[in-house]
Amino acid sequence: MEVRVLTGAALDAALDDVARLRIAVFRDWPYLYDGSLDYERGYLESYRASAAAVVVGAFDGARLVGAATGTPLEDHAEDFAAPFAQTGLALNQVFYCAESVLLPDYRGQGLGHAFFDAREAHARGLGRSHSVFCSVIRSPDHPMRPADYRPLDAFWRKRGYAPLPGVVARFKWRDLGEAESTEKPLQFWGREL
Repeated sequence: MEVRVLTGAALDAALDDVARLRIAVFRDWPYLYDGSLDYERGYLESYRASAAAVVVGAFDGARLVGAATGTPLEDHAEDFAAPFAQTGLALNQVFYCAESVLLPDYRGQGLGHAFFDAREAHARGLGRSHSVFCSVIRSPDHPMRPADYRPLDAFWRKRGYAPLPGVVARFKWRDLGEAESTEKPLQFWGREL
């Protein structure tokens, strides 16, 4: 297993594989995402457009089996930047650790830590003082919640992240079994770097 930090042309070359990973991994709880390659390509365009974006790839040989993405917050969707108006943090100080997607067979091997370590180092290299990410908010009694589901809150807290009170973004996607996209709340978590 090899973890590589991808920027520039290497990032660009990996985005279709990142899109396929997002579609595969985000079908599971709590995302329940029914995605398409066309939508993913449009969504990932912000990484292609940002000179400061990063993809941290986990490779099994030549195969991308996991990826974590990040950009300066001001380079990402306005849907994510707007909730920060109340925090007093300048957007140009915040690095957004977006998705971390990893195929199930590769979990539990320390790649989650490697993903955060690399993105946080990238953010510090850009002079950012804070790192944030979003988690999907779902009802605890949602009918599709697996009985054995364990949230990642303990992992995130161990890395120094905590929920940012009242900082919630809203983003639309189509859940499995839905005909239309619906708005979902996402809780921001953050920490100082």
